[in-house]
Amino acid sequence: QVQLVESGGGLVQAGGSLRLSCAASGRTFSRYVMGWFRQAPGKEREFVASISWNGVNTYYTDSVKGRFTISRDNAKNTVYLQMNSLNSEDTAVYYCAANSAVYYSASHYYTDRNEYDYWGQGTQVTVSS
Repeated sequence: QVQLVESGGGLVQAGGSLRLSCAASGRTFSRYVMGWFRQAPGKEREFVASISWNGVNTYYTDSVKGRFTISRDNAKNTVYLQMNSLNSEDTAVYYCAANSAVYYSASHYYTDRNEYDYWGQGTQVTVSS
């Protein structure tokens, strides 16, 4: 069982930055693909970014490319999402998630929420214009 706890959300002005963190329990974190998703009011949960088990491969949804950066520190069992140049469309609850499948494919982007086994409780990000 893996527990994920997000932190770092808050209220920020448009153009500002936030860094989200997701701390994971368990000794197998370094083997998991990790992802960030977000859900705005009245909308479905959508993919934001994913990162391979070793941090080498990352993938982003088009709307955040060049503004957001996903990273991880396996020694700290933590994955991060650095968010810059925030705008009102980034307002949402942000969730981190873990894919615990044994097989990893570097050519696969892990954008489907159904591919993830474990989820955090979410952290609210609000961008004011």
